[in-house]
Amino acid sequence: MLFRAAIADPAHLDRAVAHPADGPVPALTAEKIREELAGNRIRPEWIWTAEDEDGRILARALWWGRADSEQPIALDCLQVGPGVADPAGVAAGLLDAGHAAFGGLPGYNISLPRGWRADPELAAAVAWRQEAAHRTGLTREIERLRYEWTPAAGTAQTTGRLVFREGTDEEMLDAFVRLSQGSLDLATRHELELMDAEQLAREDFDFYLDCPGERSWWRLAHLPDGRLAGLAVPSATPYHRNVGYLGVVPEQRGQGLIDEVLAEITRFHAAQGAERITATTDTVNLPMAAAFDRAGYEVTEIRLVLEAPAR
Repeated sequence: MLFRAAIADPAHLDRAVAHPADGPVPALTAEKIREELAGNRIRPEWIWTAEDEDGRILARALWWGRADSEQPIALDCLQVGPGVADPAGVAAGLLDAGHAAFGGLPGYNISLPRGWRADPELAAAVAWRQEAAHRTGLTREIERLRYEWTPAAGTAQTTGRLVFREGTDEEMLDAFVRLSQGSLDLATRHELELMDAEQLAREDFDFYLDCPGERSWWRLAHLPDGRLAGLAVPSATPYHRNVGYLGVVPEQRGQGLIDEVLAEITRFHAAQGAERITATTDTVNLPMAAAFDRAGYEVTEIRLVLEAPAR
């Protein structure tokens, strides 16, 4: 079996792009792939195929990144033809080939409908993808809720419980440090097993600084007496506005202040004409999920994240 990227042969790229986007797990259409190629978010060297001795495509993997990414950020689509006897084995070989070329292990995000485990065909299609990912080192799983706000949900009025203002980089970094303490976010908890809160704060700061949103959007949240209460980081993706990072410091949790912070982000984006605001949170982060529900955000999908454990 031949594993190769669609970089040297334009005809191979055309065939890889046109590969059927069928099966129970959603996949990008050829039109959408062309759009992503034009935006440099998918590249020929990030499109890999597995072929038999006759040149027939048996499997395809598509990795995605931002337009300025040096390496892909995540695996977007993984498909194996219905006639392949060992889909997990073929998929694992394909992923290994891509990982070797990239020099790293980008995570794999699988977008799924709510209740996907109750659909036998869909659950089976996810299972072989999980097995392939596990074989190639993507052994840590996080299940996330993807939320979406639209103008029909409206925005909450300010209550005066919090005062929002811009902050210096040093103040923002301090807020990132304090919010990480006792966080229910699984990724944050995993990272704190390997680094201290100050290092994680710098990584989070740099990550959101590199997102399409503007640094000038970020706000510190204070109580009327001046004590820090939380942080609001409105952000954006290449496609729409986004709830980037938000939270309340440990000593102020449990008072409903997260609703005020989320409302500030929502109002900010809505005031700039956003027709859609997306957000994600772990399924185990029940307080954050409840805050999104109260704010009129609706769950549009489940995102199963498969990634390499931090080392």
